[in-house]
Amino acid sequence: MIVVTGATGNIGRPLTQALAEAGQQVMAVSRHAAAVPNGVRHVAADLGKPASLKPALAGAKALFLLLSGDLHATGANPADIISEAAASGVRRVVLLSTLGVVTRPSGQTRIAMRALEDTLRESGLEWAILRPGGFASNALWWAESVRAQQGVAAPFGDVGVPIIDPADIAAVAAACLLDDRHTGGVYELTGPEVITPRQQAEAIAAALGSPVRFHELTRDEAKTAMTQSMPAELADDTLDILGSPSPAELRVSPDVQQVLGRAPRPFADWAARNVAAFR
Repeated sequence: MIVVTGATGNIGRPLTQALAEAGQQVMAVSRHAAAVPNGVRHVAADLGKPASLKPALAGAKALFLLLSGDLHATGANPADIISEAAASGVRRVVLLSTLGVVTRPSGQTRIAMRALEDTLRESGLEWAILRPGGFASNALWWAESVRAQQGVAAPFGDVGVPIIDPADIAAVAAACLLDDRHTGGVYELTGPEVITPRQQAEAIAAALGSPVRFHELTRDEAKTAMTQSMPAELADDTLDILGSPSPAELRVSPDVQQVLGRAPRPFADWAARNVAAFR
């Protein structure tokens, strides 16, 4: 059995589906009850409380570990999840990390994630680490404004990075969970090309078959909007990356091609598959 945490998200959903289609027994884990593919079991657990994973881990051979707010929940110690996995007899853990542990290692979130990477390496388990850059699915932040106003508002309209389709992250994760050749691998995951917010809006318009206006926000305007849903420090950190990506953040990685034997999907493909969100 393979346990997938974050099973209802943009990565967990396609990963769960891919593993089920590959004939694997899958335990989907999310914080709340959720619909899962036929044949997949589901359990609710809070990754901020690693002991709550015990029922899901019993009898499992592998774990896909995706943390979000759980990494910094009050009193949380994500390393305990790896300990729980080992104690339950799990042999392999695939960890979703972030490219930022390499490109911007000093941020609080990335320091914590790098420490978790080190814990996994030293655990005695089989492991693989995935380090994606920006997600194509972040464009869903614009869905409401596209539906209501046929417009996208974003800062740094002509500054791009090679964002990745979450379905490609899921495909790489499935390969790492199922194929021994990827044990000990650290994979940097990006899309096939640098793409700007303005170009993303154009791709969404092409998928819709109707115009989408682009309005460029100032940094201050963007920060005001972002701090409604995240701490100001994190908003500044994100804006630093979006406005002044480093050479390492602009690099198109070959790792998706290396693992999957095909190029990563372009943003236009993601937009076409998710066009219903923008209608």
